[in-house]
Amino acid sequence: MTLLPNIHGVCPPRFAAVKDAFAANFTDAPEGLNEQAARFSVCVGGETVVDLWAGWADAARTVPYGARTLTPVFSTGKAVMALLIATCVERGLLDYERPVASYWPAFGQAGKAVITVGQMMSHQAGLPGFSETVDPAIWFDREAVLERLCAQAPMWPPGTASGYHPITIGFLAGELFRLVDGRSMGAALREDFAAPFGLDLWIGLPEAEHGRVAALRKPASAPDLGTIDAIKTSAFLDKGSAPGGRGSTEWRTMEMPSANLHGTALDLARIMGVLANGGALEGRTVLSPGVRAEMLRERIHGRDKVVPFDVSWAAGLMRNEGLHIFGPNPTAVGHCGWGGSCAFADADAGVSGAYVMTRQSPYLVGDPRAQRLIGALYGGL
Repeated sequence: MTLLPNIHGVCPPRFAAVKDAFAANFTDAPEGLNEQAARFSVCVGGETVVDLWAGWADAARTVPYGARTLTPVFSTGKAVMALLIATCVERGLLDYERPVASYWPAFGQAGKAVITVGQMMSHQAGLPGFSETVDPAIWFDREAVLERLCAQAPMWPPGTASGYHPITIGFLAGELFRLVDGRSMGAALREDFAAPFGLDLWIGLPEAEHGRVAALRKPASAPDLGTIDAIKTSAFLDKGSAPGGRGSTEWRTMEMPSANLHGTALDLARIMGVLANGGALEGRTVLSPGVRAEMLRERIHGRDKVVPFDVSWAAGLMRNEGLHIFGPNPTAVGHCGWGGSCAFADADAGVSGAYVMTRQSPYLVGDPRAQRLIGALYGGL
């Protein structure tokens, strides 16, 4: 048994089971994944109803994990990336059904001319990684990454299957956003969401904020990818499939919308409220009903070529049909991140939420700690 740290935040009596589940993740977590620090936040109808945090922000357990502690959430940030692309559709700058190459001609090389924005965002473009081994330092050179991806042929016929793009989708979506909007995704997140709504979310974290970042404990084992082939190797296992060689400071500072968002669980839950509450955030319309519907509709459903699951993909989000990890309602959507974090939105229940933690697990989706919390949450709704 692990000693239970002090639990902070808010949790009304109707959600007492959530607090119990949160505590249990520190003392008797499934698979022995006892927390070092974690936060679970939930909004209903745009109002915060649960916001719990506990633990230590540093490995030495001397700095308490607090309300302003930032946590790297890796691929959970893809939910924010998808929302930023949807805002371009809302403004008429993008159309999910038009080819990416109509906005970005260089992308149309090597058999990619007809790949649509919706297909790219739903991981159907066939570019989950580099087809040739690269130095992991390439990820710190945006232009070099984009040049390679534009010249590269798809690894399967685009539109015929999904194959999760762990990192490349952030460069692809980020460049498409920059071309039509004129700003980087990190700048747009700050200007359009963080500043006006007080959201502590960052794609590209200024060095002055690095002292607020919690230390992570890496998984004890690698994730189960199923049968390994060239596609999965390019996405996850090649020596150049993930950034390396520059250190955590440069990694945090660069903008990688698919992998290096830093933030709080509360503000992830708040921004996901756009999708849970009819496209509005704190009374301001972000997405119209039509654009929201286009963003969230199923683009493809089947066995993914990279992650070993049957996935129903929306335009940048996992749909709950098939996976059943974001509560009981099939129309819920969300995304998971390396190590166990997740963010989700359920319009049927008007619920949005997020879970972040510092002790990482090998689960690609559906970390049992998050599942325990989400299950308890729906029991109180």
